Amino acid sequence: MAPVVRFAPSPTGFLHIGNARPALFNALFARRAGGRFWLRLDDTDTARSTAEFAAAIEEDLGWLGIVPDGMFRQSERLAIYDAAAERLKAVGRLYPAYETAEELGRRRKRQLGRGLPPVYDRAALKLSPEERAAFEAEGRRPHWRFRLDPGTVTWDDLVRGPCHVEADSLSDPVLIREDGSYLYTLPSVVDDAETGVTHVIRGEDHVTNTAVQIQIFSALGAPVPVFAHHNLLTTASGEGLSKRLGHLSLRGLRAAGYEPMAVAALAVLTGSAEAVRPVSDLDELASLVDLAHVSRAPAKFDEHELDGLNARVVHGLGYAAVAERLAALGVASERAEAFWEVVKANLTRVSDAADWWRVVEGPVTPVIGETPDLFAVAREALPEEPWDATTWKRVTEAVRNATGLKGKALFLPLRLALTGLDHGPDLAGLLPLIGRARALARLKGETA
Repeated sequence: MAPVVRFAPSPTGFLHIGNARPALFNALFARRAGGRFWLRLDDTDTARSTAEFAAAIEEDLGWLGIVPDGMFRQSERLAIYDAAAERLKAVGRLYPAYETAEELGRRRKRQLGRGLPPVYDRAALKLSPEERAAFEAEGRRPHWRFRLDPGTVTWDDLVRGPCHVEADSLSDPVLIREDGSYLYTLPSVVDDAETGVTHVIRGEDHVTNTAVQIQIFSALGAPVPVFAHHNLLTTASGEGLSKRLGHLSLRGLRAAGYEPMAVAALAVLTGSAEAVRPVSDLDELASLVDLAHVSRAPAKFDEHELDGLNARVVHGLGYAAVAERLAALGVASERAEAFWEVVKANLTRVSDAADWWRVVEGPVTPVIGETPDLFAVAREALPEEPWDATTWKRVTEAVRNATGLKGKALFLPLRLALTGLDHGPDLAGLLPLIGRARALARLKGETA
């Protein structure tokens, strides 16, 4: 059976590179196996969820090349969660508890002081109807806890291998708050069951609640999906990623000129057995991703490594992939393709091409050294146009024959005069784009 997976962000901020990791793992897993990929917006936090962030999530995923097979919002499914909660209440798995946060805090403190684990003692299960009524009369409203079955919960994790959790070591989790709103756990399980999710691929920070979710699946009579908990991305210094790191948001990386395939490759190949490398598209990346080869150690996202990887991706881009962006940078269409092929090997980002177009079009203030004879000979050696890739060789050979200069002593002064820079693309390709009029003026020391 083809797998069904999902990515379930909260629209409470912009996606960052750490969010891209589970999104890509899920999308690539579905793509590789011919499955389906759901986008679920966990937007039940009405105070923080916004339409702007929801729209940004779709846009940012689209920039990475991820197009969901379907999308839905949890805020539109509250009646389904209510029905599931009533089923759990009816079978005695969801029960009301009336302790305040302060009371629970004091109880945990006493347990720790006695050397006991701070596990909820299920005092609410011992309340009589009269005691419950008394709490209600005080104005207390219950939160609802899921009663865990004792014993060991096991699963075979696609990343971590065989896993187990002793349910007796866990507190009965709160699924519904005092105000009737849901915490993450129940809606997530209900949605996975209702939408036929077969594989839950997510960060290892969810490992601890997997045992709880497995028991809820079983209590609702739903199939338990396969779980895979991958390592988390951190900053290069080992700090966790968060939405406050705006420069590592997907839209921040896009605005900085990074290629989506560079971001995608680094997001999922980092912390795996596969070497980080440039990829052409998501299909190629999907062929490299194997959950069984994901490391258990944290995966460090190094922005400097992204620069190098982005450059390698840019160097492999054909003209068609960048034509619109070059036009937006003002590169003349009739010379754009030739220009791209000449300069791309010198770029870290496509937007860097604007700097080299300014070298071509000018004005450039030449750097003229103390060898005027060299430039006089070079001016005389300039042939009439049209120029091609052989023109540079003809000019430099003429200068070498006349002056005896060679190597750096020959090429660097000419480059400084023609471009104003001591580095750059091969002048055999750049010189025909500069043209005779500008080259002649620059060799005279004129700004052109």
